[in-house]
Amino acid sequence: MSSRLRVHPETPQRRFIERAGRVLREHGVVILPTDGSYALTAAPGSRQALEKIARIKRINSDRKLFSLIVPDLSDLSRYAVVTNHAYRILRRFLPGPYTFVLPASREVPRILLTKRKTIGLRVPEHPVPREVAREAGGALLATTLRLPGEEFALADPDEIERRVGRRVDLFLDCGWGGAESSTLIDLTEDVPDLLREGAGDPAPFR
Repeated sequence: MSSRLRVHPETPQRRFIERAGRVLREHGVVILPTDGSYALTAAPGSRQALEKIARIKRINSDRKLFSLIVPDLSDLSRYAVVTNHAYRILRRFLPGPYTFVLPASREVPRILLTKRKTIGLRVPEHPVPREVAREAGGALLATTLRLPGEEFALADPDEIERRVGRRVDLFLDCGWGGAESSTLIDLTEDVPDLLREGAGDPAPFR
């Protein structure tokens, strides 16, 4: 049975962060908050955890639905090819509720690559996912906690525990979450392309 830990949203307890990192390194699935909503997360190279998340969301391990959360802006270049032009945009909007699609580097596990060999990258403002990513080895595989056929992500911690808790390994409860995914921006070309409106203000990319 999974565990639900009540984590302080601004100064998360170190022992809980360490426990989440350990669960992820052992191929577990952890629910944690992000800037936009709660997310299902796993270690990037864990096919076992990826398949578990796919079963929860009833998807066919669709790589396009997953992004990588990294702790800081300085970590982006580990997983993506970042031009000077792209970096100026990233520096303006991150940390924040945005996911940016960039050309993937060789550090990105092959199981996450699309045919375009791109990857969605996030640096949330929320400290919990950033600290867990750091503890887990540098990055988290993440996808919005939105169940099949539903328009919005699960936000009520009690509902999350009731509907999903037994199917994951750990739930870091930081109180009510948001209901939207991050705003998704493609930075693979010279002109940014708004792919999805979400928690981040889309106006600068219209």
